[in-house]
Amino acid sequence: MTKGTLFIISAASGAGKTTLVNAVLELVDNLVVSVSHTTRPPRAGEEDGVNYHFIDKQVFEAMVEGSEFFEHATVFGNMYGTSRQHIQEQLLKGMDVILEIDWQGARQIRQLMPDCKSIYIVPPSTAVLRERLDSRGQDDEAVIEKRMHEAISEMSHYVEFDYLIINDDFDEARDNLVSVIKGNRMLHEHQQQKHTELLAQLLTIED
Repeated sequence: MTKGTLFIISAASGAGKTTLVNAVLELVDNLVVSVSHTTRPPRAGEEDGVNYHFIDKQVFEAMVEGSEFFEHATVFGNMYGTSRQHIQEQLLKGMDVILEIDWQGARQIRQLMPDCKSIYIVPPSTAVLRERLDSRGQDDEAVIEKRMHEAISEMSHYVEFDYLIINDDFDEARDNLVSVIKGNRMLHEHQQQKHTELLAQLLTIED
């Protein structure tokens, strides 16, 4: 069986990463999202086990001690971690896995899994980014201003990623993300694993 590929997808808050990923999941088969663990409380509309595994700090620290995470980090005072077992199980089943993660976590994952592919998503302008953060209606002006400064700092790390997608026109950005995932499946090493018998036959001269 062909082993799946881990796709790391990062973006600053408000770039539209999660919306893009959800759209791609509807278009590409054999593709799943890794659900991270976090100590932060759920936001409106979020579900445990779907958006995140919401756990308390004590449980999180126990998982760190047990080396259950590929990586973990503290962001805005909350702890986030990526389950080692879940990702490995999915990849061995031949599934491609999307991991939505910040640039710090992405850096750690790349060191552990150098064969993963990394994608960074940016908004078309800082004005659009601010508009998207405003439209959420969840934060006051001071929080939005803080998030804008954090976003600019985060976006400077796009150079560390394999692919860069600008989320201006949503349909185009979605199609570009699909193209990256499907194009990766056409790499000769993946095709060679998937079609071993066919390729052997094509290179054999029959008497």
